[in-house]
Amino acid sequence: MILDHVSTPADLAALDADELDLLADELRSAIVDAVMTHGGHLGSNLGAVELTIALHRVFDSPHDALLWDTGHQCYPHKLLTGRSDGFAALRQADGMSGYPSRAESPHDWVENSHASTILAYAHGLATAEALRPTDPGRRRRIVAVIGDGSLTGGMAFEGLNNLGHAGADCIVVFNDNGRSYAPTASRLGATLRGGRPIDADEPVGVGAGTDAVHEAALADPPRFFETLGLSYHGPIDGHDRAALETALAAAAERPGPQVLHVLTSKGRGYGPAENDPVKRLHDTSEAKPGSYTSTFGDLLGDLAAADDRVVAITAAMPDSTGLLGFGERHPGRLIDVGIAEQHAVTSAAGMAMGGLVPVVALYSTFLTRAVDQAIYDVGLHGLGVVFCIDRAGITGDDGASHHGVLDLVLLSRVPGITIFAPSSLAEQRAMLRHALAIAGGPNPAPVALRWPKTMPPDADADASGRGVAVGVGTAARRLQVGEDVCLIGVGKMLAPVREAAALLEGEGLSVTVWDPRCVRPLDDAMLRDAARHRCVVTVEDGLREGGIGAAVADALAERTCAVPHPPRVRVLGTPPAFIPHGKPDAVLAALGLGAHGIAEQARTLVRTRPLDRVGALS
Repeated sequence: MILDHVSTPADLAALDADELDLLADELRSAIVDAVMTHGGHLGSNLGAVELTIALHRVFDSPHDALLWDTGHQCYPHKLLTGRSDGFAALRQADGMSGYPSRAESPHDWVENSHASTILAYAHGLATAEALRPTDPGRRRRIVAVIGDGSLTGGMAFEGLNNLGHAGADCIVVFNDNGRSYAPTASRLGATLRGGRPIDADEPVGVGAGTDAVHEAALADPPRFFETLGLSYHGPIDGHDRAALETALAAAAERPGPQVLHVLTSKGRGYGPAENDPVKRLHDTSEAKPGSYTSTFGDLLGDLAAADDRVVAITAAMPDSTGLLGFGERHPGRLIDVGIAEQHAVTSAAGMAMGGLVPVVALYSTFLTRAVDQAIYDVGLHGLGVVFCIDRAGITGDDGASHHGVLDLVLLSRVPGITIFAPSSLAEQRAMLRHALAIAGGPNPAPVALRWPKTMPPDADADASGRGVAVGVGTAARRLQVGEDVCLIGVGKMLAPVREAAALLEGEGLSVTVWDPRCVRPLDDAMLRDAARHRCVVTVEDGLREGGIGAAVADALAERTCAVPHPPRVRVLGTPPAFIPHGKPDAVLAALGLGAHGIAEQARTLVRTRPLDRVGALS
């Protein structure tokens, strides 16, 4: 295999055209094999194969900075930079990351998985190079590859504006495949496909799946980039490696900020991806029917049928957040704003002001991009916006940038917000109904629901097999009553808490278990009951510092400040660290958040707490 002999990008220089074509095929095969085994991002990488080969033949990585936005199109780059041997362990614990990783290779400048950021990085690197050149005798080129819908995000526009304003020496490769997760929600994409060919006398061809741009390639050049101060060149067929190399080599000789417009086909070379009309197999590990995600989408569609004020908002992820069916059932009431989470939240604020009941569906990791808007645009105005937060907690294979461990800490800072954490599908259904009732009621206020990617076994049944008793309002539920230890499990963490309770009961301890259901505001009855125990352990799959357990500890300290022997409280959650990828349960166990870790923490508290009971408190 050709790939077996490519250990650095420099090895590409010795390959002839036929060998490079064979290498492209081998890259696609390696990507398909790894992604279909372990999950990951397929279509985006298959579409970027020829572009990546051309980039590495023209530029000298890592001296020249090749930057990727979003990072999920970097698999060919990884394979060409000496990491093919480890590629079979893609997204596995202690294996290769699914995104660029500075720890893996000096060829990865930016650990970039949150979209639309790369042009800001490029502006910064170009500024640094201009002020303090790495090697005055050897010009460093800054090349930012942006695509897969990233140009719909506000930071991308800010980056373009500043690159043009500064006259920064930077090449922006616009990898235009017309898509993000789903077809890109933007007038910009259609407009930019009316660009000029790099050779105005000879229109370039385009790859499979982009036939519609043959005619567009002859249209007037877009003024968009040039108005912002960046020279525009293209469009180029992103699957014609020779044409790409010619265009990139010319760009490398030009100073100043410039855009090279490259047309690619997402999923290129793999039938199932090319024929996927929604997301070109963006991620092969998406949620299945019967999951929290699909249950949310189905129920929201039902609730919207009964209330025409309900609208759903997504940031380029209608499928991954479970909303495709909603859009089909309620045309015009699913608003996809593109990769623009800040806009999504403030737009929802405006919708609420206008009498709608907006539901903003985001992954937890992407909600962090719109915290300012949640606080000051929604919270400050006391608006009835419902945040439905998917992939909360430890998510697994996507790693540090995708774990959803900050939402509880951040949203609990929004004054007046109600936050629900369902521990089962039944709880999720009841909470979504209640959230809409709050947001759309006579005294509207912001509401959030957060749920994990994975569910515990028997998520719709309690330990005895009976259906879960679903609460009303913000009431917590007590699953078992004891005297020594009180365990409080937030959302998904209720399952290991119950397992820990069984371990402790087997050792002769008497254990109470609470499912808080609503974590802001906390249920007074739960706090009153917890205060009578020798010790209390709270468990959440979010940041330990400043999270829900910390709020419980504060409330108990205030409630028992005059008690001779108040309960000892241990708050368990994720540490303030970037947590590597791995299977969620394994990661949680390693953090001490599995049943055995929880039980051990409770044992430690029992050993250090006086034996007399605190007694019932008012």
